[in-house]
Amino acid sequence: MRPASHAAPGGPGPGLPGDGARARARRRTAPAALLLPLLGAVLLLASAAPAQAAGYRYWSFWRGAEGGSWTYQQQGPSVAVPPDGAVDGWRFALSPDGGQDAAKPRTAGSFADICADTPAQEGRKRVAVVLDFGTAEDAGSAAGSSASGSSTSGSSAVGSSAASVPEQRTACAAVAPRATSAEVLATVAPPLRYDTNGLLCAIAGYPKAGCGDQVGAAGAAQPAAGSADQSTGSGPDVGLIAGGALVAVLAGGAVWQARRRRHP
Repeated sequence: MRPASHAAPGGPGPGLPGDGARARARRRTAPAALLLPLLGAVLLLASAAPAQAAGYRYWSFWRGAEGGSWTYQQQGPSVAVPPDGAVDGWRFALSPDGGQDAAKPRTAGSFADICADTPAQEGRKRVAVVLDFGTAEDAGSAAGSSASGSSTSGSSAVGSSAASVPEQRTACAAVAPRATSAEVLATVAPPLRYDTNGLLCAIAGYPKAGCGDQVGAAGAAQPAAGSADQSTGSGPDVGLIAGGALVAVLAGGAVWQARRRRHP
């Protein structure tokens, strides 16, 4: 009587040549089976990280269009030369860095209304100006600085700055025909403040401090590059998590290698 076979149906029996080939194949695929789940975890953690959308507090520059709408100005005020009858608009706000996505003046500019009491003059042009100083939320600590001479932070800054944000205003400038928008602004809303790169920081002295400050997603000013405090306090540190997962991957590989040497 022939002994019963213990081989799986359709496969080679114990001790046959096919058994060694299968063992070698299992040894080759073991590292991939160990590493792939851990690498997948690293990718999932990285993709789950919250995006940190940044904005800036600055004066954006607009030109009034027909129907009371506003068009973002690509040229700076020291270069742009408004024609007679133009309307220049300015808005201080917390806005993304992207031009068209910046906050617009909340008042529709009408040249006829703003310059109604400014008669036309020979050899002069008239330019209407709309100044929107924004809201307490836009101001953050900047308006608090203008009120007390010292900056504040956090929610108290917004609360204390609410009364110090100037009201929206309009003005009509009668200037030379080739006057730029910066010269128009200096005529009706001094003092102006610029930084060393020529960026307009303040109109009518507002705000007293800061110039195009970058602000994080939560509205808190970001520390300057090289600052000791670089944390944002918004969720886990993905770099640490990914690093830990990578250490786990390497450790798992080392364990597999050690076992392979002990059990060739």
